Amino acid sequence: MPTIRDVAAEAGVSVSTVSLVLNSPDRVREPTRRKVLAAVEALGFVPKAEAVARARRGVGRVGVLAPYTSYPSAARRLAGVLEAVAHRPVEVVVFDQESAARTPSPLLASLPVTGRLDGIIIVSRPLEVAPRLPTALVDVRHPGLDSVYTDDAFGGRLAAEHLLRRGHRRFGFLGEAQESDRYVSPAQKRLAGYRTALAGAALDVRLTGDALTGARALLTGADRPTAVFASDDTLAAGVVRAAHELGLSVPADVSVVGFDDGPLAEALGLTTVRQPLEESGRTGMELLLQRLERPGAAAREVTLGLELIMRGSG
Repeated sequence: MPTIRDVAAEAGVSVSTVSLVLNSPDRVREPTRRKVLAAVEALGFVPKAEAVARARRGVGRVGVLAPYTSYPSAARRLAGVLEAVAHRPVEVVVFDQESAARTPSPLLASLPVTGRLDGIIIVSRPLEVAPRLPTALVDVRHPGLDSVYTDDAFGGRLAAEHLLRRGHRRFGFLGEAQESDRYVSPAQKRLAGYRTALAGAALDVRLTGDALTGARALLTGADRPTAVFASDDTLAAGVVRAAHELGLSVPADVSVVGFDDGPLAEALGLTTVRQPLEESGRTGMELLLQRLERPGAAAREVTLGLELIMRGSG
């Protein structure tokens, strides 16, 4: 069996560099990572500890990669993943990818060759290249991979149609600032649906990194919108707070609609578009387990529904 020293010699690097690539790929420059991974694959190297782990019987190991530190919705999807395997012999390993805009992922490149995982669930993170191990996607799609998602543009239309029925004519949108043009974010899709449904009505769009600052800018001025759709409930909460600070009443002076529907929306009485976050995690895990049982089956795409939840904010 090839050793880590053989891999280091093949790649022309130190043993410690090989170890970093396999265990902390983010700390190694991409050209070096590529050389090491190519050597690992060419030699068929399996780390000793991992070889022992692969000898276990009756237990599968699944990774879940998501931007947990950036989006509360990702944690709720993980709850659904864990619920799906609560009574099954499956270990779940969680990887935090802070930014969805960071592509490609060094971690995704190293996991298949180390043999650490039987499969992986990727949450709310666009892919440029499909991983080389069984994969299920949640809140994102890629050709040839199993996926579960919602129609964000439809969610934007739901919000717009509700506000139009309430008689509004001046509209606002508050969304998270786009970090990269390499992918279309959920906020962009929600805005597209919102804009389409409004069909030429007055629309002020603000993309911001800070909910309160963006909301204040949106609600300041004589022609301020009387209705605001925010791309998630945290941003919607910023709109409600900014309105109160500016002496505006919600919903008498400005109606506010969010997106997600969780404890925050319930506590604030937000009207919001509910997406089935926990259900998406459960479905993603089910898709992956089925993929592990039937590797050659055709890829499946599952679309989950959205629902407008009416509360006191508009």
